[in-house]
Amino acid sequence: MNLKRTFGTVLTVLGIVGLIWTGVAIINKSSQATTLIVVGVIAILFFSTGISLVRNTKDEA
Repeated sequence: MNLKRTFGTVLTVLGIVGLIWTGVAIINKSSQATTLIVVGVIAILFFSTGISLVRNTKDEA
């Protein structure tokens, strides 16, 4: 497996986990708003970057 594709997968999974964590914290109202905004923005960045890496990396045989 290509290194860029692997890194993209890791970033995508981290983004999904961050988005889920942010959603659960919003529903439970367990964190401060600043923390939730920062984690949510970072999770969106990780997710979009990871998807972009996986989608745009070409396989070389």
